[in-house]
Amino acid sequence: MTSQDEPQWLEWAKQLQSLAQIGLTYTKDQYDIERYEAIRHIAAQIMASGSGTPVEQIGELFANQTGYATPKVDVRGIIFQDDTILLVKELEDGRWTLPGGWADVLESPREAVEREVFEESGFQTRATKMLAVFDRSKHAHVPPYPFHIYKLFIRCEITGGAPTLSNETGGAEFFREDALPELSISRITEAQIHRFFEHYRNADLPTDFD
Repeated sequence: MTSQDEPQWLEWAKQLQSLAQIGLTYTKDQYDIERYEAIRHIAAQIMASGSGTPVEQIGELFANQTGYATPKVDVRGIIFQDDTILLVKELEDGRWTLPGGWADVLESPREAVEREVFEESGFQTRATKMLAVFDRSKHAHVPPYPFHIYKLFIRCEITGGAPTLSNETGGAEFFREDALPELSISRITEAQIHRFFEHYRNADLPTDFD
């Protein structure tokens, strides 16, 4: 599996933001609060300088994060049919990806992926196997994201429904491995899809994690 290290400035910004968020969650001392807010502002400045995004926008994004800092969880459904894989077209960038999105609080991974697949593709499914748990920052996703993300790739079987449009997707179609459309690299990479086809051809492969 091809991987790609994140730029150093992004790692620094994430680390500083995480330390500041955790510090602001637990400290009661006003002077420490001011110090952690200053660290958060430095993190925002680094992120803004590296990404070209206005520092005010980054600062607001960071300020909205509260509580102990942990990775965010993205779930993606993997559905095969006659040697093809289901992809949905993202309205945001006009490119294709596995159906999925953020897991919600109080949802199990199974519940989250089955909901996301239905919302984005129109297919009702049953989750059957976790194929991979990936750290987004260790794979060739672009552009970089300001928070740490775990991506859960779960194989699902269709139990009903039909392809539909949603407020986030503009179509759901099945594609052969050698005829993939332009992918939304922020969400899925070609190398990952090829790996999942290997799982399709060999159901005994263990879950990947990285």
